[in-house]
Amino acid sequence: MNTKHLLKVASVWISIVYIICYAGVALFPGIRPGFMRYGLHMGIDMGQNILTLGTFISGLIIWNIITLLAVCLFAFLFNKIKQ
Repeated sequence: MNTKHLLKVASVWISIVYIICYAGVALFPGIRPGFMRYGLHMGIDMGQNILTLGTFISGLIIWNIITLLAVCLFAFLFNKIKQ
């Protein structure tokens, strides 16, 4: 498995997903509580949406780091576990 290529693809993929999610919450703020309830199985009052350039960039960085760590673990396990 080409781990570097996998990490690049995963980074692009999560960036696209994050941009769509961020835009969805910006354009349709009412979807956030529904997502929390049905996507994360939580009924929490999260307060107001804070949508700024800073929160967009920081969230994009955070989700890329989380994704890259998860994909590194996946690649490690994939290469270590034999069929």
